[in-house]
Amino acid sequence: MARKSKQIGDGTFINATLRAIRDIRRPKTAEVSPVANDVRVDGKTCLVTGANSGLGKAAAVELARRGANMILACRPGHDEACDEIRRLSGSRTVELMEVDLADLNSVHHFCDLMDQRNLHLDIALMNAGLMPARSRKTPQGYEMMFAVHFLSTRVMIDRWLQDRVIQPSSQPGDTPRIVLIASESHRSSYTIDFDHLGAYTEYGMNESLKHYGLSKLTLLTFATELSRRLNPGDDVQVAVHAMCPGGVATNISRDTPSFLKPLVNSFFGHFFQSPEEAVRPAIYLCCAEAAGQTTGMYLHMMQRKAVSATASNPENGTRLWETSEPLIARLRESL
Repeated sequence: MARKSKQIGDGTFINATLRAIRDIRRPKTAEVSPVANDVRVDGKTCLVTGANSGLGKAAAVELARRGANMILACRPGHDEACDEIRRLSGSRTVELMEVDLADLNSVHHFCDLMDQRNLHLDIALMNAGLMPARSRKTPQGYEMMFAVHFLSTRVMIDRWLQDRVIQPSSQPGDTPRIVLIASESHRSSYTIDFDHLGAYTEYGMNESLKHYGLSKLTLLTFATELSRRLNPGDDVQVAVHAMCPGGVATNISRDTPSFLKPLVNSFFGHFFQSPEEAVRPAIYLCCAEAAGQTTGMYLHMMQRKAVSATASNPENGTRLWETSEPLIARLRESL
């Protein structure tokens, strides 16, 4: 029997890091061009999750600089992020709203506040992410990455559509955009366990990348299904896109043991892109005119690619949608 080749989400953290470095050092010709500095999003309301650091902060600064009314959706304890992004962007239309994406009660409270304030989103950049060294359980009993990367994203988007915070429109310039930060690690040989979706699983450091890849596979399967459901006809009603920024020197590995952090941070800073470099595909999907006229794009850095066969399979999308609905319904009943 032929041995199945390993994919990016199958190996160790070191192997994945080396592959990310190769992608950065040997870039292919860009298939989409960076958005020109004079392209504006004046008057658009943009939300970025995890905007207090890394890629999310870089995106918030750039969107604010281009004229957006910025909402920074951050974990509690990051009040300084608002003033810093105002200073770096030169914009005063920046506000912070606290939400803990690992706690779905907090997510619903956040959505309630947005509804009460009658907020309207034009662009939602779902950036927040983490990769803990070992399994962690959320207040609702879910594995942390599953909850933060997928389940909280589904809850927020469901609520925003239901509450008319996001209003589908095919009018040029008015089509809202949802951009999800994914990862090439979704191309693992592992598949979504629909029979045990959401069940908490214990794992250690050697399996962290596997579960990270699985959570991003779940997110991309959701993204492709969401794009299909929101845009059943020829007209794009909500532009739903996803991207992998490549290797970025961020604090996603903030759970690294303290004695290793200086080494890891130095390594990432030397070999990986800065957030300001890595944010280019996110800004393209949020701001480029072409990205508002289509849906279902996936960028790996500045390359257009197809998502994995698992993530693009409509049967998987339907099954994920239907299997995750009871998880959300049970939560609403308990509030």
